[in-house]
Amino acid sequence: MTKAPLMPMATAVWLVENTSLTFNQIANFCNLHEVEVQGIADGEVAKGIVGYNPIISGQLTRDEIDKSSADKNRPLNITDIEVEIKSNETKVKKYVPLSKRQDKPDSALWLLKNHSTLKDSQIAKLVGITKNSVTSIRNKSYWNYNNLNAKDPVAMGLFAQKELLNAIEKAERRLTKEKKDREKMKLLNES
Repeated sequence: MTKAPLMPMATAVWLVENTSLTFNQIANFCNLHEVEVQGIADGEVAKGIVGYNPIISGQLTRDEIDKSSADKNRPLNITDIEVEIKSNETKVKKYVPLSKRQDKPDSALWLLKNHSTLKDSQIAKLVGITKNSVTSIRNKSYWNYNNLNAKDPVAMGLFAQKELLNAIEKAERRLTKEKKDREKMKLLNES
């Protein structure tokens, strides 16, 4: 199957209205039947469809249309433009409504109770509160500590399960490294 332009019917409408291409050339380019293109020209097909300019969208060039207009046997060729899609993994801070802001300290408490290997800075980053707040919750000196209720932050939608698993994995690697470092220091001190 040949490549069709985006919105083939709207593209055909634009080509009929703005070029001197044959119905056959337009039909082949848009993957339509020649009778459909004739119906577009007669106003019987595609009533109310606004024409879509394939030049602006980069699917055709004016030069390509001119060449095919000059030679009625020459087919229109869609322009192949490779679009590079970049995935930026940078996390955009998400707005948290006032009603859910109390859930952040509750979530920090839940993480402290259930994943004690996480550093305060990791919890602060995951939940979206300050490191000082996490430290004060850990030390039970948080201003509203008595009213906190531990709540699962993933269930509440503060962040994804994948983010939590990545943070736990990072904490475990850190602990393993620290343990190895302590053993090395112990061996060095003994010798």
